[in-house]
Amino acid sequence: MEPLPDMTGHTILQVAPELSAGGVERTVLEVTEAIVEAGGRALLASRGGRLEADFRRLGGELFRMDAKSKNPVVLKTNETKLKRIIQDEQVSLVHARSRAPAWSAWGAARATGVPFVTTYHGAYSGTSGLKLKYNSVMAKGELVIANSQWIADHVHKVHDVPWERIVTIPRGVDLALFDPVVVQPSRITKIRDRWGLRDDKRLILLLPGRLTEWKGHIVALQAMAELSPDERARLVLVFMGDAQGRDAYRRKIEETAAALQLDGQVVLAPHEADMPAAYLASGIVLAPSTRPEAFGRVAAEASAMGRPVIVTDHGGGRETVVEGMTGARVEPGDPRALAGAIRVMLDIGESARAGMGKAGQAHVREHFSKRGLQAATLGVYKRLIG
Repeated sequence: MEPLPDMTGHTILQVAPELSAGGVERTVLEVTEAIVEAGGRALLASRGGRLEADFRRLGGELFRMDAKSKNPVVLKTNETKLKRIIQDEQVSLVHARSRAPAWSAWGAARATGVPFVTTYHGAYSGTSGLKLKYNSVMAKGELVIANSQWIADHVHKVHDVPWERIVTIPRGVDLALFDPVVVQPSRITKIRDRWGLRDDKRLILLLPGRLTEWKGHIVALQAMAELSPDERARLVLVFMGDAQGRDAYRRKIEETAAALQLDGQVVLAPHEADMPAAYLASGIVLAPSTRPEAFGRVAAEASAMGRPVIVTDHGGGRETVVEGMTGARVEPGDPRALAGAIRVMLDIGESARAGMGKAGQAHVREHFSKRGLQAATLGVYKRLIG
C-alpha cells in the first residue's frame, strides 16, 4: 500500500456544505481517513448529514454550521466562525470543496494567515460575469486540486490559473470495498429484492445517481424506446437515486416512461447504501449525463466491480472509460447513440461483457485508487505547510 505523508502535529480543516451522499462528501471522508491515519487531526465545517456517523468513525471532528447557504449575511457569519475555529484549534491548512462555504473559508484563511487549498469538483454552470465571479473562489487556492484532467484544463482556461498552481488528483475508488470478491451473494439478492427483480432473468441496466435532469434519465428512456421490442424484452432499466425534493422531475420520468410504453421495464429505486452489491446486481451500468461530469465516480466504481459502463463522451468520462475496452462512450443527449451502444452490449454476449469488466477493473486499479487520491492530497498539504 502506498505510504502517506506524515501529518503528525498538523490539523486540517475541510469545508463542505453537507455530509450527504455525493462525490464531494465521499472525498471528504476519504481524506479524513488519510489525515487521521497519517497522525493528524481532521476537522470539518459543515451542516452535517447522513454520513456523519461514518465521518466520526474515521476520527473526524465536525463543527456544525450552515455551510450550504449562499446568503451574504450567513457567509460573513460563517467566516467569523471559521476564523475562531482556525485560531482555537490551531489549524494548519484550510481545504474548501464548494463555492458558497469557500468564500467564507477564503476570507478566514487570509485573515489568519493559514494556507488555503481548493478542490474544483465540477465545471460549474454559468457564463455571466456575476456567475464567473462566484465560481472564481474555487480557483483561489494557493494550490487548486482538479479531479480530472478535463477539469484542470477548464480551471486553466476559464480562470487563467497557471499550471504550476494546478494539481490533478482523480477521485479514488476504495478497492477494498469495491471488489467483487468480497461481496456475498446474499447482499446482491437483497438489492434485487428491493428492486422487485429477484427472479427476473432480464439484463439490468443500472443508472445510479440523484434524480436530476442532467443525469440523463430521459435520454435513457428514449434510448430504450429506440430498441426493438425483442431487444427491450431482454432488458430492465433501474434508476437508483433519491429525488431530493425534485418530485416534479420524478413525475416527468414516470410520465415519459408511460408515454413511451415502457411499463414494466423501468424501476425507480431509492438511493442504495450498498453500492458494490448494487453494481453486481446489474449487468451494464449507464452514466448518460447531458452535462459534463467533472470525473464520474459511477463509471470508476462500476468498472472496479467488473461491470461494463456506457458514458457520454465528454468531461471526465473520457478519462474513466476506455472506448471498446472497458465500455463505450456515446454522443451526449443522443438517445439513438445510447441505444446503439446498449444494442452492441447485448449482442456481444455475457462472456465479452465480462471481459470488458475485467479490463475496467485493471484500468481503475492502475489510475483511480482511493489510496492514490489520499497520498496525493496529503502531498499537496505538505507542500504548503512543510
